[in-house]
Amino acid sequence: MRRLLMLAILVTPLCASAEYLDVIQVKLKEKCTPATYVAIKNDFNEHWGKSHGYRAEIAQPVQSNDLASVFWIGHSASAESFGKAWDTWRTELSDSKSVAAKLNERLEKCSTNDSRRGYDLY
Repeated sequence: MRRLLMLAILVTPLCASAEYLDVIQVKLKEKCTPATYVAIKNDFNEHWGKSHGYRAEIAQPVQSNDLASVFWIGHSASAESFGKAWDTWRTELSDSKSVAAKLNERLEKCSTNDSRRGYDLY
């Protein structure tokens, strides 16, 4: 019984918290290369994401039913931390001189969002 209780205590924190995954399916515009999109993602991570607890990666399908899409995969510690970052991002977009607005402008010139999904990772 004691071992079962210890196991439950150890496993509970794993079940109680989950990393949040933000997945945006995009199509790159004609003049935007995958390398350009990755450069924007790198600037995003360095100049905005790092200070807001969000890290992005780009996934380019090798085998898929949709080889034309590229996926922005964003990681946050939790849905709560994602929500805080998302609120900040949206607020900063109203200031055309903000880092978020400048990054968003680059993203919009380079890609079109097709869909967005969120996942808890355990």
